[in-house]
Amino acid sequence: MPPGAEQGQRGSASGRLDHARHAPNDTRFRGVTGKAPLCRSIYVYVLFRTKGCPVKRSAAPPPPPPAAHRHPRETAALTPAQAFDALYEFGAPALVRQTYLLTGRRELARESVERAFQLAWEHWPEVARDRDPVGWVRATAHEYALSPWHRFRRRHRQPEPPPAEPGDRTLLNVLLSLPPPRRRTLLLYDGVGLGLPETAAETEASTPTAAGRLLRAREAVADRLPELGDPQALHRRLAELASTERLRASRPPTVRTGGERRARLWTRAAIAFTAALIGTTALTLRTAPTHYEPSVPSGQAVRGVPTRVAPGALSDRELELRRKLRDQLQDGPERLVPRPG
Repeated sequence: MPPGAEQGQRGSASGRLDHARHAPNDTRFRGVTGKAPLCRSIYVYVLFRTKGCPVKRSAAPPPPPPAAHRHPRETAALTPAQAFDALYEFGAPALVRQTYLLTGRRELARESVERAFQLAWEHWPEVARDRDPVGWVRATAHEYALSPWHRFRRRHRQPEPPPAEPGDRTLLNVLLSLPPPRRRTLLLYDGVGLGLPETAAETEASTPTAAGRLLRAREAVADRLPELGDPQALHRRLAELASTERLRASRPPTVRTGGERRARLWTRAAIAFTAALIGTTALTLRTAPTHYEPSVPSGQAVRGVPTRVAPGALSDRELELRRKLRDQLQDGPERLVPRPG
């Protein structure tokens, strides 16, 4: 038996990281083979499409048929829409099941995967040239599913029916009790089967940080479910839990047209907002004053002025005096003439 195989078996039995199986090219950990990087096989993507039976890695991929025996459709280049539809039909079912284990919500899992594929269609030239298009979509779907803004949605506040089997309910509750970074790391490493460097890169963490998250997540699962202390048993139970749920994804044309419709809506909203901003700016420039006008100071109370007294009724003496004055002004004495000089 090779040295790396014996060490990998001990690591699996004790709950430690099996770097000989998951990360054969990581020189920072034990169990390094020193060989060229291995291409990711198909089992990573179809793991959650099976009924709890993981697909084994083949020794070598079958050789492609000669060009003379190929179908004319296979030799012709695919259009972007056909390539996107093929990618969606291949990866969407497995991604919905993985996202369900990550969130515990069926509708949120389907919505996250559809939204991720819509973003992939918007950035299709970039995604088409990526070495792992399904990984690009998976990372986007997981980020959308773990967004904290979902807690403010009314649909997210309503509980969903749990799995029918008691064991599945217990395992799902244990997974959901983990912090999101540890839950995602456990799902990618022990569920999907990614290597430790790939898991760290997808979760945007360093390799030692991802290893620490994985070990703490395994310990939390083993405390609640001791029979899942073996990573192989945990891997099998995650696949079984994901396969028992009836999770469906929409058709590729529906997702593609929905993404185009959303892009047109956001484009029109951006144009309308820009036009409203330009109109508001023009109106402000048109109505704004061109020179400085000092503000009118506020009034102040004047002190020391005597208050006005309202006149009252005249007395008899005052009435007599007024009558006398009126008579003298009308029939008074002759005007005095000054003496000539």
